[in-house]
Amino acid sequence: MAAAEFDYETGFSRNIGWFTEEEQAKLGSKKVVIAGCGGAGGNHANTMARLGIGKFHLADFDTFGIENFNRQAGAAMSTVGKSKLGVTEAAVLDINPEAEIKTFPDGVTDDNLEAFLEGADLYLDSLDFFAMHARRSIFEACAKRNIPAVTAAPLGMGTAFLCFMPGEMTFEEYFGLEGKSEDEQYLRFYLGLSPAGLHNQYLVDPTKLSVTEKRGPSTIIGCTMGAAVAAAYVVKILLGRGDVVSAPEGAQWDPYLNKLEKTNLEGGHLSPVFQTQLAGAKQLFGLS
Repeated sequence: MAAAEFDYETGFSRNIGWFTEEEQAKLGSKKVVIAGCGGAGGNHANTMARLGIGKFHLADFDTFGIENFNRQAGAAMSTVGKSKLGVTEAAVLDINPEAEIKTFPDGVTDDNLEAFLEGADLYLDSLDFFAMHARRSIFEACAKRNIPAVTAAPLGMGTAFLCFMPGEMTFEEYFGLEGKSEDEQYLRFYLGLSPAGLHNQYLVDPTKLSVTEKRGPSTIIGCTMGAAVAAAYVVKILLGRGDVVSAPEGAQWDPYLNKLEKTNLEGGHLSPVFQTQLAGAKQLFGLS
């Protein structure tokens, strides 16, 4: 059998109907940058590739292990010990051989941040939960460069969504991390991601979750759902169609509980709701 020849219009023709031919071509010209190619990032990259996004910056310094099998798109026996970045890049090119990809094998650092965001139309946050310095740096840089930034965190068997748009509330204004201890930054990020806290209702073993020890449970359900929710916003932002909900508003979808809860931390971290939750969390984890 002769090898198939790739054709962009044919490869993404089944998107047409939900997108026009012109819109699909527009997606093909856009650059989405993704920091992290693990549980969230691998699913994001795969979803972006199948939407027909044509340009990528991908960053990750880690390798796959067996502990990643439960949730990471690229994790399999054939990839144990292999670069998450390399596996993800190959997967994107296997879907769209014409995709333009620039890789950052050291992850996103202070030294390469400018290059990572160069020409970006949108940033998808897929960093490890505890990579707070890199996350803060990227979101701050996105705000300065007027780059939309989307995060859809996998939480339990659902996802919590936030979008930071140019000229609106920033990541720092929402979470208030500046000057806080590392442990408090983790708490603030966790609470701000999901003020509704829906996933907390069915955590069967709380000992598996520890913000201070940098560990927590996860599922492919949350990772896959997060990728889908984020992708819908990527489409709306890049094509300029549909209402965009942005911080301080957000949402948490939890199909396990059959619930969608819209959130609004008016004033961001200064919100009385947030401050009350933070005080309780700090007491629970023994933080002053």
